Amino acid sequence: MDWSDFARWGARISDWAKTYHETIRTRPVRAQVAPGEILAALPETPPQHGGAMEDVFADFEKTVMPGITHWQHPRFFAYFPANATPPSMLADYLATVIAPQCMLWQTSPAATEMETRMIDWLRQSIGLPDAFSGVIQDSASSATLAAVLTMRERTLNWSGNTEGLTGQARLRVYSSIEVHTSIDRAIWVSGIGQDNLVRIPTQGPTRSMDPVALDEAIAADIAAGFLPAGIIASTGGTGTGGSDDINAVCDVAEKYGLFVHVDAAWAGAAMICPEFRDMWAGVDRADSVVFNPHKWLGMQFDCSAHFLRTPEDLVRTLAIQPEFLKTHGKDGVINYSEWSVPLGRRFRALKIWFVLRVYGLEGLQTMIRNHVVWSGELCETIRTTPDYEIITEPVLSLFTFRYAPSGVEDLDDLNQRLVSAVNDDGRTYITQTRTDGKLVIRFQVGQVDVTREDVTEAFAVIQEIAASL
Repeated sequence: MDWSDFARWGARISDWAKTYHETIRTRPVRAQVAPGEILAALPETPPQHGGAMEDVFADFEKTVMPGITHWQHPRFFAYFPANATPPSMLADYLATVIAPQCMLWQTSPAATEMETRMIDWLRQSIGLPDAFSGVIQDSASSATLAAVLTMRERTLNWSGNTEGLTGQARLRVYSSIEVHTSIDRAIWVSGIGQDNLVRIPTQGPTRSMDPVALDEAIAADIAAGFLPAGIIASTGGTGTGGSDDINAVCDVAEKYGLFVHVDAAWAGAAMICPEFRDMWAGVDRADSVVFNPHKWLGMQFDCSAHFLRTPEDLVRTLAIQPEFLKTHGKDGVINYSEWSVPLGRRFRALKIWFVLRVYGLEGLQTMIRNHVVWSGELCETIRTTPDYEIITEPVLSLFTFRYAPSGVEDLDDLNQRLVSAVNDDGRTYITQTRTDGKLVIRFQVGQVDVTREDVTEAFAVIQEIAASL
């Protein structure tokens, strides 16, 4: 492909993208294919000779698109949003065209210095104090792993990377069951081990860690010869939005000198609205905080904001400086590859810059406030609808409910069949979770183009399909 062809196809794909988004409501939200169907449509061997781009694009539409679940669909109410706004897409396109490796200051000074400024714009936007600085990670999973590695090294007096964990006291990390499973994976990868992730009971409607039980668990571990390393708190847990009392967690952490990481992957975006910040009161006392602009702020995956009170500890944990990675003759520069597990880094700051400049905080605040209001309205509608019950109250724009007609013995089976039937229907997309032993339906409003009508129509579809089961 020469550059003339590139320009022509770039324009054609841009037009295709416009049509795709303008007509996306006509598509089923979840892919309507059987397992293995796309694989069977792809040749088993690579092509020996090049072909026409026209044929490649035709096969893209014929083979790929039927197997796509449309995360940008306005009636996507499953999981959490993974929004891609037009300015973010254009910024990522530019970053792809330039294709810089942003691992060091010298390999792209603009990318490094824009990252420094953009992470500070985000810090200001969510109300964190200026004691925090940060880095753009690829995902909250990577940020959490970096935080766990840091708490491990700090607790072991920086000997874990050199000596390994063999012969060391067994480290312990504490969280509730409400945290994301990425915490479990970080515990595995860090070498701490699943058996040393201590689950603390929750209490109250916010499903927050019981601080008394947390204190008792830490004291018992110390008495048993274990070595407590840190606490991972949740703001807006995956299943039902469970949120810890950060002040209470930090009180216990300070008593024992433990590192605190706050996982606010989804809910942290809502903190651009000051009225929601009570939800994570005390976050300014944490050591590490993460949220994902690629979820609710429309800054396109992958883009995770990781804030740190003492970034020197993170750098001490992760930095490796062979001669070829040193920046000579430049003092005071930041090399963000020393702040993250991967060496290679994409130009992620560009899409933050584009989105914030195009929409401004006011535009993003209005979007999030609408989503919270519309979710609350639907919750109240379901609450007064016969045969339905609210299980967990709204946390921002997330709540859970279930279909519970009288005389049905196995409501778990009924609700799972309802979720499957709704998703097979294609007009909307929902997911299930399990709460207090019950299988329930999650509903979360967060797609950037969703309207109040999309939200109400989703429940109309659920009622229609439920009545047919």
